[in-house]
Amino acid sequence: PETYEELDRKLSEAEEDDAIYLERFSQSIESLLESEGLQNEVKRRNKGIFSIRRKMINQGVTFEEVYDKYAIRIILDTNSKREKADIWRAYSIITGVFRPNPRRLRDWVTVPKANGYESLHITVMGPEGHWIEVQIRSQRMDEEAEKGYAAHWRYKEDNSGNAALDEWVNRIRDAIENQGDSAVEFVDQFKLQLFNEEVFAFTPQGKMLTLPKHSTALDFAFDIHTDIGMSTLGAKVNGKLVPLNYEIQSGDQVQILTSDAQRPQMAWEDWVVTPKAKSKIKQYLRDHQRDAQDRGKRMLQRALLKAKSELNQSTTQKMLNYFSLRNPKELYERFGTGQFGSEHLREFIQEESGGFYQYLRRRFRPKGTTLKEVSDTSRRIVFGPDQVILEHNLAKCCHPIQGDSIFGFVENDGINVHRTDCRHAVHLQGRFAEKVIIARWASGEVGQGFNATLRFSGMDTSGLILKVTSLISRELNIDIRSLHIDSSEGVFQGTIAVHVTDRSQLSNLANHLKAIKGIDRVEREFTKA
Repeated sequence: PETYEELDRKLSEAEEDDAIYLERFSQSIESLLESEGLQNEVKRRNKGIFSIRRKMINQGVTFEEVYDKYAIRIILDTNSKREKADIWRAYSIITGVFRPNPRRLRDWVTVPKANGYESLHITVMGPEGHWIEVQIRSQRMDEEAEKGYAAHWRYKEDNSGNAALDEWVNRIRDAIENQGDSAVEFVDQFKLQLFNEEVFAFTPQGKMLTLPKHSTALDFAFDIHTDIGMSTLGAKVNGKLVPLNYEIQSGDQVQILTSDAQRPQMAWEDWVVTPKAKSKIKQYLRDHQRDAQDRGKRMLQRALLKAKSELNQSTTQKMLNYFSLRNPKELYERFGTGQFGSEHLREFIQEESGGFYQYLRRRFRPKGTTLKEVSDTSRRIVFGPDQVILEHNLAKCCHPIQGDSIFGFVENDGINVHRTDCRHAVHLQGRFAEKVIIARWASGEVGQGFNATLRFSGMDTSGLILKVTSLISRELNIDIRSLHIDSSEGVFQGTIAVHVTDRSQLSNLANHLKAIKGIDRVEREFTKA
């Protein structure tokens, strides 16, 4: 309060002299512009106490040292076709007489603010050495700044002026129609964007995009186009690779790198600030979650139907209790995403009903099929509830390794062992349930081990291949069978075939690869061993 009263007193003491000074300066500006054929109105305005106090704090100066306590606004009487040219013409006339401060130029005519504000702000040296802020705008710009975009419709007869409004309204409409949050959440997000400071960044083609401060490379991608944002793999800023959560700075040139295989991740929600990017990511994740739930529910319905049961409220509640889950949607999602498979369902059924499990065992073990029992095998897999060792082959469509959830499928020439999440699993278990037999990995030695392939991708950095091969061969002591990498425009995709003892060793390798700088994604390739 004391500071406020002191500033108020100083402003009051200088009020009369300031008014005379600004009146004299305004008249000279008005006459100067009219002599050059620019009709105008000049409004005088004094800086408020809060504005002056903020300048004193930010600049570390006293009241007397605040150099632009004075301000005028020039409103040009011009049409929408000529307004920008006339504004810059007025700028040229004024700065030809009064020396400008180049560091104080604010051009919101060429690039309006995100909220649509348009004006040219300059600071010039007036008479007696006083700095004066000068705002130059057209009548249209002034009405829209004072009254909002609704004032734009006063100029509707001049269709050339509608483009700015159309673009602004389209941006808001797109965000509202596609946002997945509640109305209150969206308005909160939009207000943050509307009044925030902005940054200006460029595409490689030179197009400038205006974004809220703290926007990231991922925000930039979504601002270009939703499809680009959804498939963003990485970004280059000023020619250098940066992570997706890199914070854009004004003047940055940003190149977005995409991949058809890329999809939005959960972490992306924390990497964006613009409402458009947030709503698109949330919408995709929700849709993806719903699809998984629907897929899981259908899978359970089919599986239980074949087991002479049904997915009713009683069965669902028993499954929730068995798997320690909170609600049916979570249960369906686990099965729909492959976190739970047919093995988990069989274990549940076995737990719930011993007699029912005997029925399933009879169906899984086909009658009249000769299955040769063996005393030893290099990969110990046991079959059926009695866990007998039978002759078998590992399916080449999914290449299971020890630790994978598996099932046996009886063919004419023996048993093929598939992963429970094999791409053929649903077809085999659905249409040929009588040929399916329970299979488990037995404890003990794994013999000669297993061949497996990992697929990985990311940003191509110097020495990447050396880091990968050194990690696998030297640090983890894993044999490399083959390594193939394709690189284009700073992005690579590759596969590496290795020989491992079990799934645990393969998972450990995948985790180590993910920790290497530049590698964004590591996945197991099931169609290759």
